[in-house]
Amino acid sequence: MTILATEGLTMRFPRVTALDGLTVSAGTGVTGLVGANGAGKSTLIKILLGLLKPSAGRAEVLGMDSAAQALAIRRVVGYMPEHECLPPDISATEFVIHMARMSGLPGTAARERAADTLRHVGLYEERYRPIGGYSTGMRQRVKLAQALVHDPRLVFLDEPTNGLDPKGRDDMLALIRRIGTEFGISVVVTSHLLGELERICDHVIVIDGGRLLRSSAITEFTQATQTITVEVEEGHDALLDRLTAAGESAVRHGRLLAVEVRSEGSFDAVRDAVADLGLPLIRLEQGRQRIEDVFRGELEEVR
Repeated sequence: MTILATEGLTMRFPRVTALDGLTVSAGTGVTGLVGANGAGKSTLIKILLGLLKPSAGRAEVLGMDSAAQALAIRRVVGYMPEHECLPPDISATEFVIHMARMSGLPGTAARERAADTLRHVGLYEERYRPIGGYSTGMRQRVKLAQALVHDPRLVFLDEPTNGLDPKGRDDMLALIRRIGTEFGISVVVTSHLLGELERICDHVIVIDGGRLLRSSAITEFTQATQTITVEVEEGHDALLDRLTAAGESAVRHGRLLAVEVRSEGSFDAVRDAVADLGLPLIRLEQGRQRIEDVFRGELEEVR
């Protein structure tokens, strides 16, 4: 099933073109929308929600036209905005109940859904505290809860890890992955941090300057490369010297060694070198291409 589709989508502002003839589609699951700040990600989401009217082209969400059926789309879609938007003087429970009622849920159902959703996002114990006293991570969870409370078919999450520390980002990413896998809700998540999306997405759309660079499954981005990644606790230099002496091409990156696969014998050479040196092996696997490398390469080609 297609959750979103655009055709020739263009959005011009007085001094800038935010989207330039964008044609792309995405299916169910967790879709990452990647691009640097100013690439057009937030503009695209606002058009898909019917909050902005495009200068040209068309967009559909769940088979509905974003310009003609905006209200119908927003009834079945959740939205977590990037900007700060929470009232500081009420509790998370009050706010999420209010948003549930705004989505059409009756009072009792709204209260039950709010409690369940705040539990899912990890705020159940703190749900009666005023939002103004929350940390950045807690406020992000409130924004996520209000996007989920009416049980949408699709949620748009705009830079959900902004302002979070490493642990907070990990927790938020785990929540997003659960939404897509356990809750059965499709997710479109934007980020300028490519490594984050590599961890949680099924599909990635890369845009730059409002134009499509690439749209494909995450497995196509992270294809296996012709290298072996070796991680040992100690003896990195000794291992590098042993492999070089055996005729293998290897490069050290901190605790990791990247060994070029020249033949099937390269795997045996790595195994034998580690065993002969008696090194504690942590990891031995075929290397995989990173999204950052693909994005950088395609961006250079375009420019």
